[in-house]
Amino acid sequence: MDYQNTLTYLYNSVPMFQQVGGSAYKEGLENTRILDEHFGHPHRSFRTIHVAGTNGKGSCSHTLAAILQEAGYRVGLYTSPHLVDFRERIRINGSPIPEEYVVHFVEKERDFFEPLHPSFFELTTAMAFRYFADEKVDVAVIEVGLGGRLDCTNIIHPDLCIITNISFDHTQFLGDTLAKIAGEKAGIIKPGIPVVIGETTPETKPVFLQKAAAEKAPVVFAEERMNNDYPGLKTELQGLYQLKNTRTILTALPLLKEAGYRIDEWSVRNGFARVCELTGLMGRWQKLQESPTLICDTGHNVGGITYIVEQLKQQTYRQLHIIIGMVNDKDISGVLALLPKDAVYYFTKASVKRALPEEELCRLAAQAGLQGNCYPDVPAAVTAAQEKSHPEDFIFVGGSSFIVADLLANRDALNLH
Repeated sequence: MDYQNTLTYLYNSVPMFQQVGGSAYKEGLENTRILDEHFGHPHRSFRTIHVAGTNGKGSCSHTLAAILQEAGYRVGLYTSPHLVDFRERIRINGSPIPEEYVVHFVEKERDFFEPLHPSFFELTTAMAFRYFADEKVDVAVIEVGLGGRLDCTNIIHPDLCIITNISFDHTQFLGDTLAKIAGEKAGIIKPGIPVVIGETTPETKPVFLQKAAAEKAPVVFAEERMNNDYPGLKTELQGLYQLKNTRTILTALPLLKEAGYRIDEWSVRNGFARVCELTGLMGRWQKLQESPTLICDTGHNVGGITYIVEQLKQQTYRQLHIIIGMVNDKDISGVLALLPKDAVYYFTKASVKRALPEEELCRLAAQAGLQGNCYPDVPAAVTAAQEKSHPEDFIFVGGSSFIVADLLANRDALNLH
């Protein structure tokens, strides 16, 4: 098999949450432990940092990886979902896993894993851990896929756990209250391992305190810390929500130093300032065009959209154009209720099976007082917005990670940079 055939095999042979949603979710760690034993417990051969949370865990993971790279470590980075290419999920010092490794892994191991019927994420996690061990990374920053307690990354024994925040997402799996969701995320807290909590609510803080006490794990709340260690710190990531991510990371750094990591001020400043270049991060308040300005962002739930709407209010423009699509298992009405009424809307859908049809989104949006037209795909919607915009206008593209993925995959055809 070549690389594209291998990806087709993976997407079609094992259920992929990115494409089909809930039917791909597997509760429990049985398959993960079988795969881990088969591959020789590869995660035991390198240090790890575990990052969970509803929003911000990708940005935090990438920024930590960038800082550690600049500090001279060989750093594995495992994140999800990917936006353009599967290989984005598994990186070492910013470089994606080689196509040949993916092909060889599947060809060599398929006879073992096919009878297990693993999920896409179970198999991808096993591949990542084996690759990091083969390539002898010093440390890997591991982002939780979904939840925490039963997520298949939760077999690692990290030096530090980070939980960025809790808001409503994936409630069909994680629970319908913030306390229940926090309980699932808190499942990554390990005996004696320090944990940083980025943001709490009155519902979630007691959950974290109780779990940390039960595990005798030191817990630090970033929102209670005033961190002036790096005055004038410049961050490449410009979303408003990155202020809280920055505080979370700065709270984590002293704990990593206590765990023996060598991290100097230059590495911290350079990691924050060059995170996209160093790690390949995309889709976080990313500017792709000037005159009119075009920004995309992967925020896709009520928590993420709240920050985006606040940031849109701070922009200066003649007219706001919003290109939006969502997947069918999100709080669609909750998101639509937050969006500005005075924008021109372009309702569309991403190229994944979970995508909500654009006509349905348009109908729900009309009930929320939002007006616009439907477009069959992201390139069509972006082209229409570009044609209707003046140079002083502002175009925002989002609502789903997959909308941003389709935008980035077609950036050359759309003359975006």
